[in-house]
Amino acid sequence: MKHPIIVALMLAAAPAFAQNHLPDWAIGGFVRPDKANPVIAPRENTKFYCPITGDSIAWESNDTFNPAAAVHDGKIVLLYRAEDKSGEGIGRRTSRLGYAESRDGLKFRRESAPVFYPDEDDQKEYEWPGGCEDPRIAVTEDGLYVMFYTQWNRQTPRLAVATSRDLRNWTKHGPAFARAFGGKFLNMGCKSASILTEITGDRQVIKKVDGQYFMYWGEANVHAATSDDLVNWTPVTNADGSLRILFSPRDGYFDSQLTECGPPAIYTPDGIVLLYNGKNSATEGDSRYTPNVYAAGQALFAADDPLNFITRLDEPFFVPTESFEKSGQYKDGTVFVEGMAWFKGKWFLYYGCADSRVGVAVSKQDPE
Repeated sequence: MKHPIIVALMLAAAPAFAQNHLPDWAIGGFVRPDKANPVIAPRENTKFYCPITGDSIAWESNDTFNPAAAVHDGKIVLLYRAEDKSGEGIGRRTSRLGYAESRDGLKFRRESAPVFYPDEDDQKEYEWPGGCEDPRIAVTEDGLYVMFYTQWNRQTPRLAVATSRDLRNWTKHGPAFARAFGGKFLNMGCKSASILTEITGDRQVIKKVDGQYFMYWGEANVHAATSDDLVNWTPVTNADGSLRILFSPRDGYFDSQLTECGPPAIYTPDGIVLLYNGKNSATEGDSRYTPNVYAAGQALFAADDPLNFITRLDEPFFVPTESFEKSGQYKDGTVFVEGMAWFKGKWFLYYGCADSRVGVAVSKQDPE
């Protein structure tokens, strides 16, 4: 019997690739549950008093997408990005994080107000007016939830950290790289952190490597960072002080324009698996896929050295196929993988659909 989190199975990828065979190291077998999607869609009737506008607004009326996922008290919890109607175009509205929970991972009960948002706090200069975007969440063995998200002031995106014990009440700690190298990277555009985790018993928890926490991060390329306290992070650099690149976009493939980190990375004895989002270049990409489409890939790193990149999939394991994945504010098509939870012996993968809705795909159980 193979390790349950690296079993490779078949899945429907796209009409052109009816059977996508995954290597043994890849996490696979993801299928969209029948009649379950989308699991979260915009709502017009939920109002929230906004500190930015000083008024009550329909905070999730335009788009709901790009969720983080975690398990808490026997339920899957999603913190999903929600946008109001305050502007026009991608990145021109205000984003807040809504809360939803489910006992089966498919049907969610949602809160009427966001649990995380730009406020009159010490992060105002980084979060007003664009807000809080694209969270990823993982938990320590003692139950501290750590969230990485993008602070967007419509000038510079910054990767930031927040912590919570219940996924509702959060402490903001500010930009992840604020103190590293004397603040060298504070004003650098950065986002998309995938902290290293492992399965311990029936729980997915944050893992240390040589006494430190480790994460992959980045959008244009995949980088790395380490931390002693989960709050202050130090990017891994080369001898000349430049950011170390672990892997990058490649011409002729589905990830030819961007390689953006997805949900928390998974440690197994056979290697570390990083799910990531690839964007297909309109000029240098894979002609079998739509120009500018986002599809999901996987990369493998050495189990004993998370900086040692070994290989990655040449074809995506998950691509837009459904109408709601190709119609929304990003019409070229998106399955943006961002939240993944180990729940009742399966992986539940949550993703943004065309920057407008939230979808789910579930892995098949490990065969005997």
